Amino acid sequence: MLDFPEKPLHWVGSAKKDYLAFPEEVQGEMGYALGLAQLGAKHPKAKPWKGEGPGVFEIVEDYRGDAYRAVYVVRFADVVYVLHAFQKKAKAGIKTPQQDVKLIAERLKRAQADYEGRQ
Repeated sequence: MLDFPEKPLHWVGSAKKDYLAFPEEVQGEMGYALGLAQLGAKHPKAKPWKGEGPGVFEIVEDYRGDAYRAVYVVRFADVVYVLHAFQKKAKAGIKTPQQDVKLIAERLKRAQADYEGRQ
C-alpha cells in the first residue's frame, strides 16, 4: 500500500465559515474533493480557476437549482489553502461576480504570504 503524506488544509478568511453554511450534501462532495487535494490527487470535477495561474482549482456543486463553489490552491509544497467558498448568484449569465474574483485574488496573496512566513 502506498503511503501519501496528507497536506494540512488551511482556510483563508471566512472560507470555512462559508463552507459550513452549505447544505450537508454539498459539503460532503466538496469535502471529498478537498481530501483528494490533501493527498495530491484531483477530483474529476475540479477544474482550473482561470486568471491566477497554475495550481488554483475550483469545485462546483449544483444542488436543488443552486450552484456552490469552493476555490483552493495546491501550488505550495506542503499545504492546501481554501481561498473562498460561496454560493454563486450571478446577476446575468454564467460569469462569476467580480467581487468574488477580486476576493479570491486577494486571498491568494494572503495565502502566499502565510506560506512564505512558515518557511
